Amino acid sequence: MLRATVQAFDTMRQRFTNVRSTSVGLVEALSDGDTTAQSMPDASPAKWHLAHTTWFFESFVLSEFVPHYRPFNARFATLFNSYYEAKGTRIARGARGTITRPSLQEVLEYRAYVDAALSRALDGLQPSMRSLVELGCHHEEQHQELLLTDLLHLFSQNPLEPTFRPSMDQPADAAPASLRWVEGVRGAVQIGHDGSGFSFDCERPRHTAWLAPHALADRLVTNEEWLQFMDDGGYRRPEVWLSDGWAWVRDNTIQAPLYWRLRDSEWNQFGLDGLRPLEMGAPVCHVSYYEAEAFARWAGARLPTEAEWESAAGEPDWTEGFVLDGAHAMRPRPAAERERIRQLFGDVWQWTGSAFLPYPGFRTDAGAIGEYNGKFMSGQFVLRGSSCVTPRGHTRASYRNFFYPHQRWQFTGVRLAKDL
Repeated sequence: MLRATVQAFDTMRQRFTNVRSTSVGLVEALSDGDTTAQSMPDASPAKWHLAHTTWFFESFVLSEFVPHYRPFNARFATLFNSYYEAKGTRIARGARGTITRPSLQEVLEYRAYVDAALSRALDGLQPSMRSLVELGCHHEEQHQELLLTDLLHLFSQNPLEPTFRPSMDQPADAAPASLRWVEGVRGAVQIGHDGSGFSFDCERPRHTAWLAPHALADRLVTNEEWLQFMDDGGYRRPEVWLSDGWAWVRDNTIQAPLYWRLRDSEWNQFGLDGLRPLEMGAPVCHVSYYEAEAFARWAGARLPTEAEWESAAGEPDWTEGFVLDGAHAMRPRPAAERERIRQLFGDVWQWTGSAFLPYPGFRTDAGAIGEYNGKFMSGQFVLRGSSCVTPRGHTRASYRNFFYPHQRWQFTGVRLAKDL
């Protein structure tokens, strides 16, 4: 029993160290200015992500359970609290770009201070407190993805079109993989996390859902198919749009997915590896729920429900799909030819037609940590899978991502479904 406990602590220590070092590695080529600027209220500066994830460990673990812990700077609590009302005051989300001080260097010193304190405390923490450290690691992985998506939006505003990381591979010239329909499970299915390993509270409890006869597309919608939608007047035809979606299109003069740029009569796409010609076979990316729903309606299909998606997913297959692991460019790539359903994980998050609502029997945790997901279950839609900037191993079949229907700066794409 003692040996197992020691091994568990060693595993947690290594996981904590790996997650923390990965975050720092993402900013090593960035300037202080790169990490301070905020391009829109939905996005946060990279420096804020680094500090907020540190504040999470300091506030929820060190300050609560380590006697005589002294915060690095008590005033950081106001700067780097995100939305936890129970943790006190904070600055407005849209004002995070005004935090010119502390500098990036001081934020890195803050991280080192908290890392050292938590590393010392791990041996003395009760097993029940280790769950908060584990939550903090998964929380930081979420912010690693947000850091990259927010940085992409920031760089996209710059006429110099800066590159975050050069491509390590070349676009594929092959034609898009053919699309096949895969009949889904029908009848009663169990969805939600089964209790083995980590999960966020919104993935629980596991429960029964009922599926009518349906089929899922075996791959994601491609850029080439999206061009066909555009060429057929997709952004000019109100009959394929929800009312709110059509108002959003008109009010914002939406004509193409975010980061698509027309140069010399050819479409290009701006990404973390700079501006490149649009890759026809790659999954369409950076589209809103409104766009995804309109495309599905135009195609004579619909978006899958999250229960349909989860019943098809099973355990993640990390041998396919592009995720954040340093081995590939941070952009979605074309589907490989396979005899089974493809691209369930990696490349792009997949919009579902399901609202982000609590599962039957859902309960929030006690205290401030209960604010993590539950209070956002209103007006948002569920996305499933993962993207090319999701840390490898972070997601699972029951994972529920969620965004408002107009948001599209994340790596979001489309899988079609239809009734049978």
